[in-house]
Amino acid sequence: MSGLTRTIALVGMMGAGKSSVGKRLAAALNVPFCDADAEIEKAAGCTINEIFSRFGEPAFRDGERKVITRLLSEPPHVLATGGGAFIDPELRRHIKADAFSVWISVPLDVLWERVKRRDTRPLLKRDNPREVLAELLAEREPIYAEADMKIESREGPHSAAVKRIVDALAERGLLT
Repeated sequence: MSGLTRTIALVGMMGAGKSSVGKRLAAALNVPFCDADAEIEKAAGCTINEIFSRFGEPAFRDGERKVITRLLSEPPHVLATGGGAFIDPELRRHIKADAFSVWISVPLDVLWERVKRRDTRPLLKRDNPREVLAELLAEREPIYAEADMKIESREGPHSAAVKRIVDALAERGLLT
């Protein structure tokens, strides 16, 4: 399958599966996959954790804005954004203008099980990271709800989410 007419931007919390679903979705659509976090690290020459610790979150967000804006100007592809990208009003406007956004919504307990295993989440490097995750989720959900489409993703296989997205894209005329 091919003929994607707009970039598909996957949005949602850290641990929602944007990269995992995105890779499978891109393969199903026969289009390139791009992970914004990996592109940010490549542009910065260091990891996201290093960016946060050396320069702070505002510098990271500035770099994220620049990288995602550049990626949105490229031919249609599947783009996995970072958890905070869609929260930024400027980036949200770009995503809405230049892509079809899909919110991968995942319950807190599932998110926590996924993110607690790795030490790569700078926003969770605080006391009581589960509580921080819950607060971020509560703050961000109303903004994620502005996405063009919402997919409920639980612990099931990513292939089920991919199928729902592909069906919705075809239904909306975003595939030729």
